[in-house]
Amino acid sequence: MNPKERRAARHQPPNPDADPTPRRRKTPITVEQVIDTALGVIAAEGYEALTMRRLASELDTGPASLYAHVVNKADLDELLIGRLCAELVLPEPNPAIWREQLRDVCTQIRDQYLKYPGISHASLATAPTDLEIVRINEGMLAIVLAGGVAPQAAAWAIDALLLYVAAYCLEQSMARQRSAQDDAAWILDRDELIRRFTALPAQTFPYTTRYAAELTAGEGHDRFDFTLTLMINGLA
Repeated sequence: MNPKERRAARHQPPNPDADPTPRRRKTPITVEQVIDTALGVIAAEGYEALTMRRLASELDTGPASLYAHVVNKADLDELLIGRLCAELVLPEPNPAIWREQLRDVCTQIRDQYLKYPGISHASLATAPTDLEIVRINEGMLAIVLAGGVAPQAAAWAIDALLLYVAAYCLEQSMARQRSAQDDAAWILDRDELIRRFTALPAQTFPYTTRYAAELTAGEGHDRFDFTLTLMINGLA
């Protein structure tokens, strides 16, 4: 119903045949249904569209019913990230190929995040207490320690890698969202970026104008792969 129709409906006399009682869900919801529905909203409209009220509406229930299963939005975020982590496969740590193993786990996380635009935002504020999240942290720690990295460096390295993966995916989601707007299509247009960089005064920006092609290079996940390799190799 559009705004005009809604306004007209408010001026109509009450329908005597209408059911005055609010709709009530006939079957109780489960935590799994809550997670499934939340991921469905994010996949279709992005993480920003997900609110507790919106989720309750999608489940055909009231917010109060949701709070019987989910403490708050932060709790929901942890459940969502936990579900994505449950899909990840951890290898048996191998000292001979630990870098490749670590890179593979990070790539799996990236691919899970990119299925649900903006969901990596939830991971940035998630305390790693969900068992599936802890499982991934445990597995990554085991891989890095198998590579001979000192425990403190290994612990901080995992944190840095997870932060980078989350930030990368969030940026990708934001860029795609902006590129969908007609007035922002140039954001992902490499030729336009090169034109703008090379048009700058060379005396003020000698390196930007000279290396415009390098600054804007990269297809697909080239930059992700480069940064991940740089970070992991730095642990050796």
